[in-house]
Amino acid sequence: MMNRQGRPTAAGDASAQAHPTFTGNYGLEIEEPLLFEIGRAETTGVDLPEPKAAKSRLGGLAREGAIGLVGLSEPETMRHYVRLSQKNFGIDTGLFSLGSCTMKHNPRLNEKMARLPGLGDVHPLQPQSTVQGALELIDRLAHYLKELTGMPAVAMSPKAGAHGELCGMMAIKAALEARGEGHRKIVLVPESAHGTNPATAALIGFEVKAVPAQADGTVHVADVKAALTPEVAAIMLTNPNTCGIFEKEIVEIAAAIHEAGAYFYCDGANFNAIVGKARPGDLGVDAMHINLHKTFSTPHGGGGPGAGPVVLSERLAAFVPYPFVHVGERFELVEEASGIAKGEQPFGRMTAFHGQMGMFVRALAYMLSHGADGMKQASEDAVLNANYIRASLSDLMSLPFGDQPCMHEALFDDTWLKDTGVTTLDFAKAMIDEGYHPMTMYFPLVVHGAMLIEPTESESKASLDLFIATLRDLAMSAVKGDVERFKGAPYHAPRRRLDETRAARNPVLRWTPPAPYAEAAE
Repeated sequence: MMNRQGRPTAAGDASAQAHPTFTGNYGLEIEEPLLFEIGRAETTGVDLPEPKAAKSRLGGLAREGAIGLVGLSEPETMRHYVRLSQKNFGIDTGLFSLGSCTMKHNPRLNEKMARLPGLGDVHPLQPQSTVQGALELIDRLAHYLKELTGMPAVAMSPKAGAHGELCGMMAIKAALEARGEGHRKIVLVPESAHGTNPATAALIGFEVKAVPAQADGTVHVADVKAALTPEVAAIMLTNPNTCGIFEKEIVEIAAAIHEAGAYFYCDGANFNAIVGKARPGDLGVDAMHINLHKTFSTPHGGGGPGAGPVVLSERLAAFVPYPFVHVGERFELVEEASGIAKGEQPFGRMTAFHGQMGMFVRALAYMLSHGADGMKQASEDAVLNANYIRASLSDLMSLPFGDQPCMHEALFDDTWLKDTGVTTLDFAKAMIDEGYHPMTMYFPLVVHGAMLIEPTESESKASLDLFIATLRDLAMSAVKGDVERFKGAPYHAPRRRLDETRAARNPVLRWTPPAPYAEAAE
């Protein structure tokens, strides 16, 4: 059997271990080597002409040795990535239970629309006269985002959620400076917030001050008022929050923030729970980013690039960054000061071009195919699915904030695992053996051993019933003391569990050629 360097123990049951193969493959379970193990450094998969002689400008930085990259044929390259894709888990594979990530189904209709001629091949440097349809599409999407959030303005250019946070907080900073209050340097951030919130505030020069979450998992207005001083610039609050709970005092919190002369930034990562049900603008929010990949069904993560438009209240509408669309006799993309209208004060530019066109097309296709009633139903179904999971597991798995209704995601802690010898990590690894991607673990940090599950509206009752039955079976095994089922998991995945301590202390960071293939047994 081939011995691949630097690999944790491969999957395999007792039968496989008793009958090892020369290749390390077991039928269609391919032991996929690295590209360096497939290719050869002395060959190339393409033919390139010899470059013309040119004077080097590298000086003493010129490479002296071989670059060491391997050459592969086209079939080798194609097979490698296809086989890797077959080992991957995605929303097209099964229920993806990551909490706070909204791994929702991406309808193929959206993909088809994004590939239409004139949209799939549009170029950011085309003359504006040739992309009037694309600009109209961006303007239409912006209109719907403003309608759904109750906000008068939106910046479309941010590329993702954290980029959107940066945009919103820069608009707040610009507004403070415009009114001569640049001395406000404190941003209030709940302890349960997404980690990008304090990072974003700190990145642009604010001082972060934590606000505690109370026993019910929410932020109380009294705690916000206690933290308010003339130096407070804003609060960054997620609603629904990262514990899967609607902030019931959000209107009072917004009023207190505004009375103190500060701004209310809302992390919109969980907007999927309230679309069509509640408008952030009506709740007192001044700025909120929207993850199109979480709420309006554009690809997530490796399927990106993402898009994170930012809606702004009347207090911040003037500060939308370049570029943005003006509508007159034709659609015009405003990219410099000469094109701004009276009262507009763009704080600058977030990115070279206007945004991610493919994501805009997919999001608008989702909106138009669902309509206002359909988007509202999607939110209702997401909340229903999460509460179905919460109610179906609450007799076995503990709820950190009591048996209260949740929003789009159900949060459990590890209290129920006490004295079982099984940890949250063990439980998650055992889920892999059952064919499920684990839920979000150990987040939010305010909950010990957190298990955060977000099914989204995409899952049918049959899908949820199987998922629930699986987790109940695992939970009962843990409580009964079947520790072996968990401590060695996953047993059936392409790779067994990593020794994370050893990987951290003795990482293998450089690939070296493996030993020659061993001869087959005589």
